[in-house]
Amino acid sequence: MRFVEHYINYTVIIFINLTSPFSTFHLTGIPGIEEAHAWISIPFCCLYTIALLGNSMILFVIITEQSLHEPMYFFLSMLSATDLGLTVSTMSTTLSVLWFDARDITIDGCIVQMFFLHGFTFMESGVLVAMAFDRFVAICDPLRYTTILTNARITQLGVTMVIRMIVLMLPLLLLFKKLSFCGPNGLSHSYCYHPDVIKLSCSDTKVNSICGLAALILSTGIDTPCIVLSYILIIRSVLSIASPTEQKKAFSTCGSHIGAVAIFYIPSISLSLTHRYGQMAPKIVHTMMANIYLMLPPVLNPIIYSVKTTQLRKVMGKLLLAK
Repeated sequence: MRFVEHYINYTVIIFINLTSPFSTFHLTGIPGIEEAHAWISIPFCCLYTIALLGNSMILFVIITEQSLHEPMYFFLSMLSATDLGLTVSTMSTTLSVLWFDARDITIDGCIVQMFFLHGFTFMESGVLVAMAFDRFVAICDPLRYTTILTNARITQLGVTMVIRMIVLMLPLLLLFKKLSFCGPNGLSHSYCYHPDVIKLSCSDTKVNSICGLAALILSTGIDTPCIVLSYILIIRSVLSIASPTEQKKAFSTCGSHIGAVAIFYIPSISLSLTHRYGQMAPKIVHTMMANIYLMLPPVLNPIIYSVKTTQLRKVMGKLLLAK
């Protein structure tokens, strides 16, 4: 009888622990090799340093150098700003996990991180569309380039990106705030990723999933076809140019932007597919995909544009030599 009583009490305690709400999430480092986190943090620190210094340098050069006050470089400065935002929004939690094994993050902290993480992702997608439009006008209608892409219009595009980000993010976060969490609180990454977090809820998340899908369609779902359409028109216009030399020169001006599009969308789509269809994949696959998705664009974009853009490279070289 006493054994039955103890068993019932033990079961009740487990049930309470499983159903009681909690106020923190548990972040994940690199699963399976936790003892090597201190060593793994070294390449992470190097990549974060490259991202911060590279994007800060591009921003500084474009702001201070009068000769770079052109539409293409204004859009590049927006890209660097969003890359800095993406880097800073995840750097603190990732390095805290790797350095100090500080894995807990509050629900409110998670909401703030999701706002900036997904918000800057939406903004970067919008900037890439604006840069595609810039290349389209420069190649297909060069005589009207300065009259179409005025400073006022560029400012309007930037404000529109910010407004779209806020409009898409607020419903997601307000719906998230209403969810109840009562089971395991372990996340798959070292930061809060919306599809990963809502999986832990014991509430009905159908509306959250629909809202998340709608936000994705209204951002990437619209931006990707716009970029593709821009390049179809660019290719058609360039192929009509008689001289192969002029064709090569025109295509070379698009090389940096094509690289930026590839390193942004390929990891993003891969991570989404991994979360959607890769439930049976090892946890380390999810972790590595998540880190590549966030670290690749901020690290590679400054390198690509510094190497491929002659005018920017010359100005940066002058500033470094002057220092």
